[in-house]
Amino acid sequence: MSDAKPTIVLVHGAFADAAGWAPVTRILLDQGFPVIVPSVPNRTLSGDSAYIRSVVEQIEGPVVLAGHSYGGAVITVAGVAESVTALVYIAGYALTEGESLGELQGGFPDSDLAAHLVQNTTPVDGPEFTVETAAFGEVLAAGLDPKVAQVLAAGQRPLAAAAFGEAASVAAWRTKPSRAIVAAADRTINPDVERFGYQRAGIEHVVELDGPHLLMQTHPAEVAKVITDAAAL
Repeated sequence: MSDAKPTIVLVHGAFADAAGWAPVTRILLDQGFPVIVPSVPNRTLSGDSAYIRSVVEQIEGPVVLAGHSYGGAVITVAGVAESVTALVYIAGYALTEGESLGELQGGFPDSDLAAHLVQNTTPVDGPEFTVETAAFGEVLAAGLDPKVAQVLAAGQRPLAAAAFGEAASVAAWRTKPSRAIVAAADRTINPDVERFGYQRAGIEHVVELDGPHLLMQTHPAEVAKVITDAAAL
C-alpha cells in the first residue's frame, strides 16, 4: 500500500476564485499534500461539475474534494468520480438528487446576500450575478482586513443565473465519506441551510466555527485540519 498523500482539490464558490483558498493552500502544501485549486467557470451546475470531474480524473491517485459555498454543490455532483475518497463541505451546499440551489435556499429565510446582488447580462450565458463591491466586505468577507476584502471583491468570478435553477443529477455524499464545517456567523448563506444539508446527508463529522462565510481566510488552520482529517480516511 502506498504511503503517498492524496491530492487535495479545493473548489471555490460563486463570487470567488482560487485566491480565496490561499491561506489553506499554503498550510496544505507545507504539510506535503499535492494541491490543485482550479478555476470554476460558475456557469451551470452540470457544466461546472463536469469540468471539476475532468480535473479530478486527470490526477494520478486518490483525491479529496473540498468545496466552499457553491463549490459544495459542485463537489456533490463531481465527487462521484471513482478516485475521490472523501468530500469536505465548507459553508457549502449539500444538495440531494433533483434539487437546485434555489430550492434548497427557498426553504429558509434569505441571508444578507440577496439584497446585495448585482445582475448583469452576458452575450452567451444570459444573466449573471456579482456582489455589490461596497457590500462585499460586510456580506462575504466579514472579519477580514478591509484591504484584503477589496482585493477579493475586485476579483469576483460571477455566477450565471442558470446555476441557481439547475438540479443536481447525483449526490456523491451517498457513497463517499464526508466531513463538513458550518460558518455560524455566515451572512452569505443562512447557516441553517448548511446545517440542514449536512444533517440530511448523514454527515457525522460536522464542525461549527463562529466565523463568516470566508472561513478559509479567517480560520485557515481549522479548515485545513478538517480537510487533512478527511485525507486520512
